[in-house]
Amino acid sequence: MNMRAVAAKRPAAGLIHHFDRVSQYCAQEYGLLLGRFGMKASMSREGNCYDNAPMESFWGVLKNEQSHHCRYATRREVVQDITEYIEIFYNRQRKQSRLGFLSSAAFERCFYEKLLAA
Repeated sequence: MNMRAVAAKRPAAGLIHHFDRVSQYCAQEYGLLLGRFGMKASMSREGNCYDNAPMESFWGVLKNEQSHHCRYATRREVVQDITEYIEIFYNRQRKQSRLGFLSSAAFERCFYEKLLAA
């Protein structure tokens, strides 16, 4: 679980956390952590690669747009570069057709504005 994302977004109880059938996610400790944050687990169905298609698509975009073009000297450089790519460019600036040509941040803002207006 990305603790920085949980700390930054502070999701409400009931958030559905989807993950692959990987042993660390199936572990009892991970389930207890999800419960502590009030999250519900959603696991990929066995042998169904389409359950994780959106995340696999993101990894492809990240590799093509950022990491394949870089050579890093340290792990710290990797973490900093990828964090900046995701937090500054991908979330705030990169327009996505499936979001009506808005950035992720702009789409989220519009979503909550409409929710509050209703």
